[in-house]
Amino acid sequence: MEESERTSIDPKRRADHLCVLVHGFWGNPTHLEYLAKSLRGKHPEDKLNILVAKSNSGSYTYDGIETGGERVTQEVETLLQELERDGSPVAKLSVVGYSLGGLIARYAIGLLYSKGYFDRIQPVNFTTFATPHLGIRTPLWGYHNYLWNALGSRTLSTSGRQLFTIDTFRDTKRPILSVLADPDSIFIRALSLFSNRALYANIINDRSVPYYTAAIAATDPFVDLDAVDIRYLDKYSPILLNIENPVSPKSTQEVLPLSTRLATSSQNFLTRVPLYTAIAALIPLATVVWTINSGVQSFRSNQRIQLHEQGEGLNSYRIPLLMGGNTARSTLSGAFRRVNSAHGHDYLPESDGEEEEEESKAPPAKSAAAASSAEEDAATMPTLELKRTTSRKADFPTLALSDEQFAMIRNLDRVGWRKYLVHIRNHRHTHAAIIVRMQKPTFEEGKVVVRHWLDEEFEI
Repeated sequence: MEESERTSIDPKRRADHLCVLVHGFWGNPTHLEYLAKSLRGKHPEDKLNILVAKSNSGSYTYDGIETGGERVTQEVETLLQELERDGSPVAKLSVVGYSLGGLIARYAIGLLYSKGYFDRIQPVNFTTFATPHLGIRTPLWGYHNYLWNALGSRTLSTSGRQLFTIDTFRDTKRPILSVLADPDSIFIRALSLFSNRALYANIINDRSVPYYTAAIAATDPFVDLDAVDIRYLDKYSPILLNIENPVSPKSTQEVLPLSTRLATSSQNFLTRVPLYTAIAALIPLATVVWTINSGVQSFRSNQRIQLHEQGEGLNSYRIPLLMGGNTARSTLSGAFRRVNSAHGHDYLPESDGEEEEEESKAPPAKSAAAASSAEEDAATMPTLELKRTTSRKADFPTLALSDEQFAMIRNLDRVGWRKYLVHIRNHRHTHAAIIVRMQKPTFEEGKVVVRHWLDEEFEI
């Protein structure tokens, strides 16, 4: 695993492109082993340097997006300096984030941008796999979802509060995810400079990162697969959906009769009764163990964060986060925040969805080349032209997201993404399967996803 954790420095090699891989929550570099090996198999050492970040391994992911992003930035800066001393300076940078790692990566590129690295290094590819761009606060109504929002945010230390958007980041009076998506932030400025931005999102069975947050979408067309027609990419069917027109509702005639759907649902429920019984029996014990472990991890995380804050070299990362100085808008946005608010509806009224659709449309074509000057691009912030793949709100109801989540969608979509939707069937843990987190026969579909990323998305 040494080669995938960090490519060894060979004086004879003159690769000028560095790709950084960032793992997710409770993760470690081995989770990205298949991605790293596949990347190396496609691009040899004389073409590409690979760094799999390891400073946030295991329980260190409890420490929050800011701390994690600063650690990754330190790793990247150290390697950049080593390569430059070796006579192999980096001219191009690509960043890949998996799960929480995608948010940490978005923070890290903002720091690199603020330190001037993008004045001399071209940002090329930015890719996320199953990343909760909108957080993991569930938009569904009901006591169990309310409990998840309330308890989950308080049992995962700093990262939990940030993922459930109940944190207040520094002096912004806003959650860190809101700041990450602010058009005036260093993070959006940095993200906009990448020639290619792509995301991969599971459409079903991702128990960690639901479709809407991974795809930066205000709808979820895949709640009932029997009620929709799904279209796939020709060379990657039936796993990757068509990027132009992935899904549409079935006509009334095509939808299965109610009696048939009830019979199927009943059959599925009966087959799962033993599983539900076992889960019910284990819940009390699991809850106690989970609560104790969460308390221990939160205590240790707070200690690590305090030590991190005392570390040397952090002053260079404590820079202004917002470039435009629009404090009035920031204050207004913070006023709209709802901490663990319980929604009375699963979906918003149709008119609200139509308004969101008009506000969040993105231009239809792919961006051209990177601009000649990173500073000019940051100052002008042009509307980029990467395709956005989402479903029309007229076809599917709008989820009851928070005001801040809707703002995140608008701002991130304006930057421009190519959104690839993934339909994995052979394993119910699609969050792990999408990147082949381990070698299992039921994860084979994930290899198709990785192949698509390497063949169609990753620009060397």
